[in-house]
Amino acid sequence: MNRLDSISFGKIVQIREHLLKLQAGGKKVYRLESGDPSFSIAPHITDAINKALKDGKTHYIPNDGIPDLRKALAQKLHFQNNIKVTENDIYVTNGAMHALFVVFQCMLAQGDEVIVPEPLWTEIGDNIRLAGGVTVSVPLTREKNYQYSYEDILNKITPKTKAIFVNSPQNPSGAIVPKEELRKIANLAAERGLWLVADEAYEDLVYEGEHYSPASGLHGYDKAVSLYSFSKTHAMSGLRVGYIVTTNPILKERIPKLLRCTVNGINSISQWGALAAVTGPRDHLNYMLSEYKIRREIMYNAAAAIPGLIPFKPQGAFYLWCDVEPVLLEKLKIKSVSQLSDFLAECGIGSAPGDCFGESCANGIRFAFSCSTEMVTEGSAALKEFLTRR
Repeated sequence: MNRLDSISFGKIVQIREHLLKLQAGGKKVYRLESGDPSFSIAPHITDAINKALKDGKTHYIPNDGIPDLRKALAQKLHFQNNIKVTENDIYVTNGAMHALFVVFQCMLAQGDEVIVPEPLWTEIGDNIRLAGGVTVSVPLTREKNYQYSYEDILNKITPKTKAIFVNSPQNPSGAIVPKEELRKIANLAAERGLWLVADEAYEDLVYEGEHYSPASGLHGYDKAVSLYSFSKTHAMSGLRVGYIVTTNPILKERIPKLLRCTVNGINSISQWGALAAVTGPRDHLNYMLSEYKIRREIMYNAAAAIPGLIPFKPQGAFYLWCDVEPVLLEKLKIKSVSQLSDFLAECGIGSAPGDCFGESCANGIRFAFSCSTEMVTEGSAALKEFLTRR
C-alpha cells in the first residue's frame, strides 16, 4: 500500500470543487469554505512582477531562493519576529503547504510522534503522515477558549515524541496562544530536545492580542523551525511563495535536496513579487485588517443568532469556528455536521465540517470570511435563513 492511499482528497477541496461546478452552471454561491483572501495584491507588488517579466527574469534561479529575497527576509525576521538568522538559514518554498511537506519529510522517521492541537488544519496532519509520522492530538475546548497549553502538551510527551507543532493564530479556531504560554511550550521543547515547528502563516492577521514567534525566545537552540507564507498577509495565495527558517545543520543539509527533487526552484516572477512585498509599504495590510474585522462581526453576529449554533469569536486569521448542538441537527433532520455541510453546499453555501480537523471535532463547523465583504454579508444571511427556516 502506498502512503498516499491513506490520505483523502480533502473534504474542503471536495466542497470547493462542487461549489465551483454550481457556479459554472449559473448558481449563486458563497465561498465560505476556503481561506483565500479576496484582495488584489498591492500595486507595488504588481509593478515588481511586471518589471521582472519585462526584464526577462524567467529563467532558472537558485534552488533555495533568489539571494535578494532571502536577504530581505532575514531583515524582516530580525526586526518583526526577533529571530536572528542570516539569508543562509532561509529556504523559499512553493507556499507554506510545501514548507510543511519539506520540513516533515526532512525531520521525521517512521513512527515518530508529533504533538499537535486539535482542531488542526487537515493538511498538517496529512503531511506528518506522509512523512511516516504519527499525530498525537491535544484536544482544544471552547471552555478553555481553544487554547493550546504547556500542561496539556507535557502530558502527551512519550519516548516516541519527536516534535511539538504550534500554529498561532490558529486555523480553524482563530485562537491566539498568549506569549507566555508559547514561551513555556518553546522552552519545554528545548528542555526535552524536541523539534519545535511553528506555523506562522497568519502572523499579521491579528485582531486582539499580539503575535509572538516561538523561536524568538530560543536563541541558539537549533531545533526551532519557523514557517511563513505570503498568501495571507499579502493576498498572494495563487503566487505560491512561502519560506522555512532553520539553523539546524541536519535540516540545512536535507532541505536543499528535497527542494531540488520537488520544485527545483520556486517561480522566479513570484519571488520578485515577494521581494517587493517584504521590502515595500504595508498600507494594504491596515485596509485588509479593517475589512476582516467588519466581516468577522457580520458573520459572528449572524451565527450567534442561529439557535443551536455557537460561534467562537476569533482573535486572528479569518475563520469562524462554531459548535453545532444536537438540537440543530435534530431540527434539520440530519445525522451529522458533515451531512449538514453537504446540504449547505447543495444550496451554494460553503463550509468546512469539523471532522476535517480531527476526530474530536465532529460537532464543529468552520466558515471563512476571507471572501469579499459583500459575499460574507450575503452568505451569512443565506446561512441564517437556511438554518432557521426549517
